[in-house]
Amino acid sequence: MTRSTLGGVAQEPAHRVVLLTQHGKESLLAPLLGQSLGWAVERVDGFDTDTLGTFTREVDRPGSQLEAARTKARTGMALAGCQRGLASEGAFMPDPLSGLFPWNVELLVAVDDVLGVEVVGMAQGPACNQTGHASDWRSAERLAQDAGFPQHWLVVRPNGDNDPRAIKGVNSWPALRAAFDAAQAQSDQGVVWLESDLRAMANPSRQGLIVQAGLDLARRWQSACPQCAAPGFWPVSAIQGLPCAACGSPTRERLGERWACVRCTHTEDKRVTPGTKADPARCDRCNP
Repeated sequence: MTRSTLGGVAQEPAHRVVLLTQHGKESLLAPLLGQSLGWAVERVDGFDTDTLGTFTREVDRPGSQLEAARTKARTGMALAGCQRGLASEGAFMPDPLSGLFPWNVELLVAVDDVLGVEVVGMAQGPACNQTGHASDWRSAERLAQDAGFPQHWLVVRPNGDNDPRAIKGVNSWPALRAAFDAAQAQSDQGVVWLESDLRAMANPSRQGLIVQAGLDLARRWQSACPQCAAPGFWPVSAIQGLPCAACGSPTRERLGERWACVRCTHTEDKRVTPGTKADPARCDRCNP
């Protein structure tokens, strides 16, 4: 295998990394990480990842998003007898600014027991996560169109969002009509609930963010610790105190970043461009 590059940095030949998934994430991540890092990403099955949580709410996710991804990675490593694992986990919530729009956070964790490191990549952005009731086919069609159907698949239920009789994987107009009719026949009042299918293979908007998380992981992996050379040397917090351009007092504006290694205790404080000053409008002394 030839050496590959990302951002002009040469990568060594491939090593095997296993990915536990049942929702097609290998097609998104294997080419990307193979080209950028030289990883031979191998899909692992034999474990139902839905037991760690489902977007359709049959199973609540125990613990945090990172904990779920870490569990998937280590489960895949155990199943495949491999010391390197990769896993992805998504989360959906209101957007962080207004709280009015659906938002998607994608997290990707790489665990390497050979190097003794865990590196996390992330991406976030607007989500295609639509929901609503429909009491007739025309209303269902409008909801589906607003949800980006059929490119984005749907889940259909009788009654409402908590009805356990979910019809998943609806990905064509004939399939949607059949699911709508079936759910309406089961509904107490003829009302049908439609929601976006948030599994990776069913949601192109989510797929784009998984790829972005993969690119973020690759960049972090290529950033080596200057002390121990482990991958994943990256900013962990902001440092405030950028001096005011008018009075020179420290402000709450960012002065720099603290970088830390994921393996050893080495940290570095890196300042913003020398000579940079804060706008006096952001100074508590000049503009109290």
